[in-house]
Amino acid sequence: MALTLPLTLSPSKVSAFKNCALAFRFSVIDRLPEPPSAAAVKGTIVHRALERLYCGEPAERTLPAALSALGQAFDEAVEVDPEYAELGLGGEEAEELRADAEQLVRRYFEMEDPTTVRPIGIELLLEARLDGVRLRGIIDRLELDGDGELVVTDYKTGRAPSPRYEQGRFGGVHFYAFLCEAMLGRRPARVQLLYLGDGTTIVAVPSEQSVRGLERRVAALWHAVVRACATDDFRPHPGPLCEWCSFQSYCPSFGGDPARALRDERVPGGV
Repeated sequence: MALTLPLTLSPSKVSAFKNCALAFRFSVIDRLPEPPSAAAVKGTIVHRALERLYCGEPAERTLPAALSALGQAFDEAVEVDPEYAELGLGGEEAEELRADAEQLVRRYFEMEDPTTVRPIGIELLLEARLDGVRLRGIIDRLELDGDGELVVTDYKTGRAPSPRYEQGRFGGVHFYAFLCEAMLGRRPARVQLLYLGDGTTIVAVPSEQSVRGLERRVAALWHAVVRACATDDFRPHPGPLCEWCSFQSYCPSFGGDPARALRDERVPGGV
């Protein structure tokens, strides 16, 4: 039975399919719910705080202002974010999450001076078509450097990857570069990844070759998604990431049955 194609591809979806086609199917096509994680909720709160910070004038982008924005973002999550509510945090756990988020915001100020940044877009949604699929990405911050060149900044609330996994992060870098080139007519002079977890900044300089290479790889991946949907052939790829996968009970690599996933979703209280 043919499955419905996803409407868009994003850097996270591209990475998900490359990591494990079956998990991609469960998440993107079947849209099975996944339990929220404290790390993801914390990342959302920190991103929201930095977004609020950059709504102010340069002179107003101070650490006290950022901490105030963080408090507002945290209160907002407590009041309206269903993922935060689903975590079911107790008082001490909530305070620990808030303290961890504050540490990330403080570390951000150790990494750059926000009063010197010239943003032209915050949480900027970009979309472009490539080979029959709509590519979509949200840029945390788009700015102009001293020479008037575009710079893409992406906040990461975890630690920088080891050299073994670092290259995989650059796929998103070239993805953003392609979107800027397609929609704005200009390729960024650089893309910088700010890892607030350990204060590491990774900078990549997109080139004509790297962006065209991204186009070829994404087009090939999209054709693989189309074939997999047409034949309902999404295969698992066991590896280190399985430890954090919420679909193990449906995965044949762990004795599960993929067909049971949708059946369970239709049954109240299903596993």
